[in-house]
Amino acid sequence: MEHSLKKFSGYIDPETFTQIPDTFFQQLLKEIAETDELKVTLYALWRFEHMEGRLRFLRVKDFAEVVPDPSPALEKAVQRGSLLPVEKDAAVLYFLNSPRGRAAAEAFAKGQWEVPQGAVQSNPPPERPNIFKLYEENIGPLTPLLADSLKDAEQTYPPEWVAEALEVAVKNNKRNWKYVEAILKRWKVEGHAKKQDRRDAQEDGRRYVEGEYADFIEH
Repeated sequence: MEHSLKKFSGYIDPETFTQIPDTFFQQLLKEIAETDELKVTLYALWRFEHMEGRLRFLRVKDFAEVVPDPSPALEKAVQRGSLLPVEKDAAVLYFLNSPRGRAAAEAFAKGQWEVPQGAVQSNPPPERPNIFKLYEENIGPLTPLLADSLKDAEQTYPPEWVAEALEVAVKNNKRNWKYVEAILKRWKVEGHAKKQDRRDAQEDGRRYVEGEYADFIEH
């Protein structure tokens, strides 16, 4: 029985990137035959890239994000040498087999480093709001000019602000970019208080339409 593929909506712009060593493409990609091993290897490269600090490791449960039962795949990755396991207090920690990872694994195995009690490894990088998709879903089709304006807005304002300003525009039934931009300009000048802005959404709507920003709004 064939399963329908889930359609990929495409990469977003702007996009963050993960550095992958050339060795992965020159050697590992040719050798890894099983999908689950490939998944845990790529997932490890992505997660380690976005971690901070010297002690960077993952636990078995972290890989359940991409493989329901990751243990067999992790065992293969360890046998291949992609990952380095260190057992500690009946738990296995996985380090990347890189200069930094080897040094960390060795120091940890020798007891030179300890994981602070109750410490939690960093979570996966949060998914950034895709304001292009939000705009098309809530305001309307994108034109090249509007796409450029959205790119400029993401460079000027936090992405969360843009997403929230779009939400305010929808609530006030003012579905145009100039209205959204006016909200962002106000937040930048006066400060952004999320709770207050949401509570005063209707008041904000009147202010933008009737007040100092009226010239920027297309009715």
